[in-house]
Amino acid sequence: MDFKIDKIDDFMVVKVLKEKLDTNVAPNLKSEIVLLSGNGEKNILLDLSKCNYCDSSGLSSILVANRLCKNADGAFVICGLQPAVERLIAVSQLDTVLNIAPDTDAGIQMMRQSIGKK
Repeated sequence: MDFKIDKIDDFMVVKVLKEKLDTNVAPNLKSEIVLLSGNGEKNILLDLSKCNYCDSSGLSSILVANRLCKNADGAFVICGLQPAVERLIAVSQLDTVLNIAPDTDAGIQMMRQSIGKK
């Protein structure tokens, strides 16, 4: 399995279990997030703490998740960015678009605050 999905409070936590979020993993992640969204889940925390690498297909899956949550008037947070992935997101200027938390605990707190505002 490439990722683990848990429900906490009113949001889903999707933890990527692979070191690379690339063309081998990203399509499955994107499909799973589309399924979650289709099942009415609009609040998603994406935990990337195990990922040391992300390519354009990985970025695409992150952006799809962000768009689906926003379109459903939900919240999307990513957490646990490793240095290489964090650099890629910064260089892509996605750090201005995405809600980013330093670790899982902070991500859970950010999700709870975001959901509380809705």
